[in-house]
Amino acid sequence: MIKRIAEKLIKQYSREFRSLAVVGPRQSGKTTLVKSAFPKKPYVSLENPDEQYVATTDPRAFFNRYPNGAIIDEAQRVPALFSYLQQILDETTKEGLFILTGSNNFLLQQSVTQSLAGRIGYVDLLPLSHHEIASFDAGEFSTNQLLLNGCYPELYDKQRKPELWYPAYIRTYIERDVKQLRNIDSSMQFNRFLQLCAGRIGQQLSVSALSNECGIDVKTVNAWLSILQSSYIVYLLPPHYKNFNKRIVKTPKLYFYDTGVACSLLGIRQENEIHNSHFRGALFENHIVMEILKAKYNSGSTTQLYYWRDNKGIEIDILLDTGSTLYPIEIKAAQTFHESHLIPMRKWNTISNNQNGMLLYDGKQELTLHKSIHILNWRNIAKKLGGLL
Repeated sequence: MIKRIAEKLIKQYSREFRSLAVVGPRQSGKTTLVKSAFPKKPYVSLENPDEQYVATTDPRAFFNRYPNGAIIDEAQRVPALFSYLQQILDETTKEGLFILTGSNNFLLQQSVTQSLAGRIGYVDLLPLSHHEIASFDAGEFSTNQLLLNGCYPELYDKQRKPELWYPAYIRTYIERDVKQLRNIDSSMQFNRFLQLCAGRIGQQLSVSALSNECGIDVKTVNAWLSILQSSYIVYLLPPHYKNFNKRIVKTPKLYFYDTGVACSLLGIRQENEIHNSHFRGALFENHIVMEILKAKYNSGSTTQLYYWRDNKGIEIDILLDTGSTLYPIEIKAAQTFHESHLIPMRKWNTISNNQNGMLLYDGKQELTLHKSIHILNWRNIAKKLGGLL
């Protein structure tokens, strides 16, 4: 089993809250993690029809089976449970009594907001970080292999073939999670929409362009994007547009939570196809953005992630907003560092009166310029993020 960094955070939250929700995409390892973190707690899955029936028809009897708490998997499938859980949590002094998991953040959060606000801690569990993959005895992977394989645990733990695993994953996602949220009339049209999103990785989101190309109205595009976000398929990175006088972009950038899903949607099946693909730079950027997001979630950090771009095209790929500082990070897929890579960062530093920064790229040379700008191979990002998140 692959050791997960978030286990420490989950155990900490279980000592601070009476209940805990662990959310994330399907197959990200939520069930395995909570079972490992709480081995003495009974486990029940509400995807089991028998358990779902009992929980729906007789919630009191369902909870009476677990006087000392339990792990409840896919809890959002029975929203009625949350009102009963509220009473249980209000009457107990125990911390970490019930551990809830869910792969549909919209439905779970909706139920939590209505019934359990202030009583429950939240942890987002994304697929494996590079540090977690490297710690698993799976050998060394090239950057292109990692982009193609993505980061879902089963690809490494059970050595699945991405060209077979991801199409099945995407089909299951459409047939189960999407239909649970919204009645999609045409699965083929929604799949086409997914493919169009994959072709826009790392780009500013244009709802009107997606509407025109997919043949659906703007309202539907926004609804479908909301579904993709709440079920951890698509991530929208917001722009930072405060405290600067220059005209700047206020449109989010589109990324996927996993490059393996994106590669499958783009029709990329082999490692050599990534090397020759014009999507490689965008996929690499996507991968690094997710590495930073995973580090944030795994540590429970409140640091916010943004990007910044002005109307002249000067762009910073990532801004870490700690509340007191804005730290710029640039991402380059190249294996050779050039001074020109730092031009946007230097312009940003001039505008923002900042001196720090980090460039993450695919090369091996690492150095520090002017004592405050760090040039790093992306695989070593964890050691630098610790002091920033």
